[in-house]
Amino acid sequence: MSKKPTKRKTPVRSKSKRRATRSESRPSVAKTKTAGVKTRKAGKVAAIGKGRRGSPATIIGSADLDDISVGGAILGTGGGGDPYIGKLMAQHAIQKYGSVRMIDVAEVKDDDLVVPCAMMGAPTVMVEKIPQGEEILTAFRKLERFLGKKIAAILCAEAGGLNSTIPFVIGAMTGIPVIDGDGMGRAYPEIQMVTFTMHGVSATPMVVVDDKGNSVLLECIDNRWTERLARVATIEMGGSVLITLYPMSGAVAKKSSVRGTLTLARRLGEILRESRLRHADAVAAIQSQLNAATIFEGRVTDVDRRTETGFARGDAKFTGVSDYRGHTFRIAFQNEFLVAERDGQPMVTTPDLITLLDADTGVPITTETIRFGLRVVAIAIPCAPQWRTPAGLALVGPHYFGYDVDYRPFKARA
Repeated sequence: MSKKPTKRKTPVRSKSKRRATRSESRPSVAKTKTAGVKTRKAGKVAAIGKGRRGSPATIIGSADLDDISVGGAILGTGGGGDPYIGKLMAQHAIQKYGSVRMIDVAEVKDDDLVVPCAMMGAPTVMVEKIPQGEEILTAFRKLERFLGKKIAAILCAEAGGLNSTIPFVIGAMTGIPVIDGDGMGRAYPEIQMVTFTMHGVSATPMVVVDDKGNSVLLECIDNRWTERLARVATIEMGGSVLITLYPMSGAVAKKSSVRGTLTLARRLGEILRESRLRHADAVAAIQSQLNAATIFEGRVTDVDRRTETGFARGDAKFTGVSDYRGHTFRIAFQNEFLVAERDGQPMVTTPDLITLLDADTGVPITTETIRFGLRVVAIAIPCAPQWRTPAGLALVGPHYFGYDVDYRPFKARA
């Protein structure tokens, strides 16, 4: 269990920070006294009612996490952490503390403090290094104390697997509402790869907390430096940590977030569950919701997966089946699936989404669960429009990851 600190540790600072010109902005916060994030009494249920401006809030209960976790894994393109672990964490928190209010970002006041959260590290490590449960609460408390302002709303850093459900853990524990949105519309492997970066939001101050009770408060000159230093800390802390970062005002959250991703994740989970109950084609149902298309069907013939520099890196190879017989396919990944090839030629690349589904059940397959002999259906999904801009491609395009291929937007055939 994480121990509640009595003193704030000295933040890591760059010596060149004062001389550097900052492009990322920080939230404007008044240095008012605060007692820190408080936990709700066990069993307290969120009030069912309307948001601040009259819009109805969505109440998320334990059963909803079954759908959200699966839908998040579909959007997570192989990354974002094990959805089953995230589901169990969120369900335990809701069963203990009560349900969570999910609100539209429009319900947040412009001067409210909004804070995203996530688990950071290699998905291959997260499967074995299960969080203790209090790390994310510690991270919120420390960030709130440092900023001197109460957190008004929680934002999902990425719509992917475990990270789609982490906001509901802290939302249940504190009673703070969760915004229906995220910073990617999918999952990406590095901290700076969010729409917040394109809107000039600084990733720091950022708090990193591990399962042993260690914590780090980072202040960095830009978001790339935040990724580098936080990744080193994550590796030293065992390969996976809980984080709070990108504190921003409500006004900035309204401009910079990808809206509706948690509702979409829940709907995708519902579609998969209902299709399986009716013995219908789950893959086709998912595709129709996402304007997606099948890029191949195949069987896994080889997996080269390694954990290095804080990521799950490697590739998976497939031999085509059914209509794709006679062709070979390959998917390269760095936590998330980044490039899909057919007979050695690129078919789909980041930032468009590449998702693997079990051919029999339609269940999404993550990078840490691909195994030899598994029969899969690979689908491609168009990314959020922000990622197809020059600024978006500079952050997450194939050239950034070292692939010598130009990005060609994926579009499903009519």
